[in-house]
This record gives sequence, C-alpha cells and structure tokens, in this order.
Amino acid sequence: MLILNKAAGVFSKLSKRKVNALFPSFNFHPGTQLLHKIVLGIETSCDDTAAAVVDETGNVLGEAIHSQTEVHLKTGGIIPPVAQQLHRENIHRIVQEALSASRLSPSELSAIATTIKPGLALSLGVGLSFSLQLVNQLKKPFIPIHHMEAHALTIRLTHQVEFPFLVLLISGGHCLLALVQGVSDFLLLGKSLDIAPGDMLDKVARRLSLIKHPECSGMSGGKAIEHLAKQGDRFHFDISPPMHRVKNCDFSFTGLQNITDKIIMQKEKEEGVEKGQVLSSAADIAAAVQHMTACHIAKRTHRAILFCKQRDLLSQSNAVLVVSGGVASNLYIRRVLGIVAAATQCALLCPPPRLCTDNGVMIAWNGIERLRAGLGILHHIEGIRYEPKYVVPFINFVKVTQYKPEPEFAFIIRDFH
Repeated sequence: MLILNKAAGVFSKLSKRKVNALFPSFNFHPGTQLLHKIVLGIETSCDDTAAAVVDETGNVLGEAIHSQTEVHLKTGGIIPPVAQQLHRENIHRIVQEALSASRLSPSELSAIATTIKPGLALSLGVGLSFSLQLVNQLKKPFIPIHHMEAHALTIRLTHQVEFPFLVLLISGGHCLLALVQGVSDFLLLGKSLDIAPGDMLDKVARRLSLIKHPECSGMSGGKAIEHLAKQGDRFHFDISPPMHRVKNCDFSFTGLQNITDKIIMQKEKEEGVEKGQVLSSAADIAAAVQHMTACHIAKRTHRAILFCKQRDLLSQSNAVLVVSGGVASNLYIRRVLGIVAAATQCALLCPPPRLCTDNGVMIAWNGIERLRAGLGILHHIEGIRYEPKYVVPFINFVKVTQYKPEPEFAFIIRDFH
C-alpha cells in the first residue's frame, strides 16, 4: 500500500482557472444540479489510459482511451516506469476528450470514480492523483473502484442481468470465479494460485518469438496465439491438463507454461533452430496451449456451476454465467465455455470485446452502481490510497473441495474434438 503523492505526485493542485484551461470548451459552474446521475470514470490500473462518462440509464455519453500496446510490443512487455510516464502524458487529454464527447461541463458530474486497486503501483498513482485533484476542485463525491468488481458488473450495463449470477474473470492479470450476489457482495469460489491465463499466453508467445512471425508482428501475445492456433493441430502434443486431480475451483497456469517451454526447447533442438527464431511447429504449439488453457478454465467453471446449483445459489432454470476480462475476447475459449453453459442450462453472457479489456466505461458504470446502492461514496478524501497488490474485494470465500462434477467432464473434450 503506497501513499499516492509520494509515488505519483507530478500534478500541481488544480485551480478553477486550471480546470477551465484543462477543459477549455466548458464553463465552470459549481453547484449545477442534474436530474440524472452521471459519473466520470478514470482507469489507469495497467497500460491503458481510459476515461468515460456514463449516466444511470446506461448511456455512454463520452469515452476515450489511449493504448500503450505498440510501445510494449517494442519493449517486450510492460515496463512500469514507461507505463507511468505514458499515463502522465495522456491523462489530461483522455479525460478532456471523454468530457468533450459527452457535451457536459465537469461541474455537471454527480461523482468521479477511479480505479484504486489492484494494478501497477506507478500506473494507479497517476490516475488517483489526477482524480483527487479534480475532486477537490469540483467538490464532487469520489468513488474508489476495485478493478475486478468493475469487470464483474459491466454486464449489467449491456444486459438486464439480475443478482445472483456467476462470473468468470480471465485476463492478463487476474483469474477468478465468483458468485455475484450484489454490488459489493461476492462469494469467491476459486482463483489462480499463480499467474493469470493472459500472462501465461503472453509469455508463451514471447518464447515462440511470434512478434517475428509475419502474420503476428503487430499483435499482442494472446492475440497472436489465438490467430496462429487456427492453423495448428491442438492434439499434436500430449499435454496433461493442470490440476486434473484437484477437485476444487482454483486455477493454475505456471505448470502449463513450464510444460510448453520444455516442448519449445525440444522442438528447437529437433529443428536446429536458435532461440528467438520462429519454429515451423509454432502453430501446433499455439493450438495445444490454447486448447488446454480453454479446457482447464472450462472444467473449473463447470464445477462451480454445479456446486452453486446443488446448493441453490443459482437458479436451476435461469442461471447466468458472465465471462469478462481480456482473455474473454478469445473466441476459442468462449466456444468451449459455451459448451459448458449449454450442458448446465446456463445463459452465457459476455460484454462486447471493447468492454472486456480495461476501459473507462466499466469504471464509470461501477460508480453508477455504487451511487444507486449508496455504497463507498466518499465526501472526504483525506488519506485515500491505492493498493497495487491483488486484494479480493469479496466478503466471503468458499473452497469447493471434494466436489466431483457429474456427469464427468469428458463431454468437453469429446464435443470439441
């Protein structure tokens, strides 16, 4: 836990004149009253600088985002000081663009919501420092947002989903299964014991040097794996599924990464290829690791659905499985999860791809949800800190142990051959 102004302090206090200079197309009128709740959401937890203005009916009035993907592709991954500097350079412009698109004055906002955890410390600090200075000047309530809660609730912006529902959050930084019982009432069923699936796929892509592949040079690691896997044979390599004897809903991806690294090393020897060059078998390796990742995620999700239904935590006939996060954009993984949902009589819902990755809309919408529920709305911001470490926001934790799915999970592998 770090104090914001020590790590991020680059912004001087914003005066009324500076607010108007930051948003030159608006007049500053403190105290303006609106009929509807409107929230400005600011997201800087990792490598995207994003902002959006959303109202309580779910209308996205304005949004803007600056992606750092091209920079990180060149550096081989996210370098926190580089990400911090890019946030500093872009946050003024991105917030201004979001507000300009909304045609609102900053004084017309009901509140400002900002990601404060979890994420990269240097990145979180930039967003929080900027937001608190804006809050101080505009005299608006501040709503600190947990990044994972925002991902989980985004589906309620795009679909009419009632509580409770099961959510699977899979991304480059996170992997968890939880029963969403309310805006801030989550029952955690399982989480990754090591790295996240998106992180693992990115590492495999780097090990395969896919950035040098002519079809994948401009893609992120996960996208490159998904693209190349379409050309490969997912059963060419015999890879054992992670944790296949462990009967709970937790995940593990480090073992899968290590097995894949060994396969790559062996193929480099067989093909006489130096490390850093693209293997002729790269497509088969990509297909195999993607398939096993999908099956591992699906098996834990299958167990969670059956567990919740057996205990009447989910509706028997109208259960909803929500899948979100960057990895949820992988269509192959979605197809496998679709088989699970169909087999367990669940509706599978995913936010549109642009809302699966980090964005300002989900932060603003989480702010709307909290305004409605009267939860976590701060009128005094002294001592607010960001928390880079992964802290689960959920009030309960249930270990799904010794629970064997019936019927056995073989139908996933069979139906997907």
